[in-house]
Amino acid sequence: MLTKAELPECPVATTVQLIGNKWKLLIIRNLNYDGTQRFTDLFKTIPSISKKVLTDNLRALEEDGLIERKVFAEVPPRVEYSLSPLGSSLRPLLDAMSDWGTEYKASVQA
Repeated sequence: MLTKAELPECPVATTVQLIGNKWKLLIIRNLNYDGTQRFTDLFKTIPSISKKVLTDNLRALEEDGLIERKVFAEVPPRVEYSLSPLGSSLRPLLDAMSDWGTEYKASVQA
């Protein structure tokens, strides 16, 4: 998690710092709309992402408290990812971004 000293003064900059890269947004989008997912499910539904980049972004999102990682004691091991309560609080933001993107696409196509 970011320390208080690492947080930007501007709240918009804080949000961008936490979810501002395209991979994190797509991971959060998938977990928001599709619910709990395994690594392979996320990998298959995020175009052009490498396994290393997905792993790094999942770790960062977990460290920042936006997603939860649940490991099942099975052979082979099973790991599932879901939004944490804090991550779930991003839903209105994602919905607003989706609405805006839909309206923008419609205006460009008109």
